[in-house]
Amino acid sequence: MNRITQLFGIKYPIIQGGMIWCSGWELSSAVSNAGGLGLIGAGSMYPEILQEHIRKCKIATDKPFGVNLPLIYPDIEKHIETIINEGVKIVFTSAGSPKKWTSYLKKHGIKVVHVTSNMKFAKKSEEAGVDAVVSEGFEAGGHNGKEEITTMCLIPNVSNNIKIPVIAAGGIGSGKAMLAAFSLGAEAVQVGSRFVASTECSAHINFKEEVVKAKEGDTMLSLKELTAVRLLNNPFYQKVSEAEQRGDSIEQLKELLGRGRAKKGMFEGNLTDGELEIGQVSSMINDVKSVKEIINEMIQEFNNEKDRVDKISL
Repeated sequence: MNRITQLFGIKYPIIQGGMIWCSGWELSSAVSNAGGLGLIGAGSMYPEILQEHIRKCKIATDKPFGVNLPLIYPDIEKHIETIINEGVKIVFTSAGSPKKWTSYLKKHGIKVVHVTSNMKFAKKSEEAGVDAVVSEGFEAGGHNGKEEITTMCLIPNVSNNIKIPVIAAGGIGSGKAMLAAFSLGAEAVQVGSRFVASTECSAHINFKEEVVKAKEGDTMLSLKELTAVRLLNNPFYQKVSEAEQRGDSIEQLKELLGRGRAKKGMFEGNLTDGELEIGQVSSMINDVKSVKEIINEMIQEFNNEKDRVDKISL
């Protein structure tokens, strides 16, 4: 056990990323049932849909689970009201300042973790009173830090400069990567892309198959002038890349993005016009498996690699 497993009451220090359109109650409950911490991704849900997913998750698991809450969500007060009314005890916040809501959530007995991409905001999160931070390197899929700090550099820097537990994210989809993160100072890992390619994930099968087919270099960090996001290379990404090379304005980029691009790609399976958010680790994902298989393989590989490293002497 460590501070993270004790904080959340979980068996394994593996946290599932709260990914939009990919993290419904089926995935979250499966991760929790397998010994990790499942998170419902509230960023793509209306308040009544979030309530439905929370209630279904309660039925599907008696283990701890939480909600990932992007602070830029336009109707955030309703989401917070739903979370409190439904008795959710763990919230991971992201995409905004933790100062505004952390103390309010904690007053209602909720453990709060904030997602950061650099040491500056990790420190600000600690000052805001969060229980732990997720430090996410730019290898990660989806919205990302425009500073492009890698996980290898980010985790030791953050863990050496704050006192609360650090959860490593970005490029982690195996037991080997998990062991590396622990060696760098993390006390848990957050896994996103590997769980996209799971049977319980709510992503469209077309998207899952593209993740499995992805090769090294098939994802790129783009839209840094608007909001940095790592995308899989597809016709929509090519349009974004061309627009950036032309020097299109922020207004033009917003028009290109339009509405519902992520839903179209990841949830509806439109591989031409949709936005496909996934991390660099996708090049190492070769199949779609159950959550239980994924977690069991990670733990077995972690232990095997730890035994191997323990035998090395310098």
